[in-house]
Amino acid sequence: MKAMNENIKWIPVYKTNNRIDAEIMKGKIEHSGIACVVINKQDRSYLAFGWIELQVPETQKEAALSIINEISKEQIEE
Repeated sequence: MKAMNENIKWIPVYKTNNRIDAEIMKGKIEHSGIACVVINKQDRSYLAFGWIELQVPETQKEAALSIINEISKEQIEE
């Protein structure tokens, strides 16, 4: 495990304009053991402007994208 003072490069892997979708996806990513943070880039006055991004450590990008793709595929099949 990395020490708290080591720099971690965070990479965006998912974006949406829906806070609930972002939190659900974050939970699924974290459930798989991948650290994940929510970065809210939405305008505070007009929530229709901007995005909510999920970011993961660069070293876990491929694993996170695999989870996101699998979830997206399941949603399309429903």
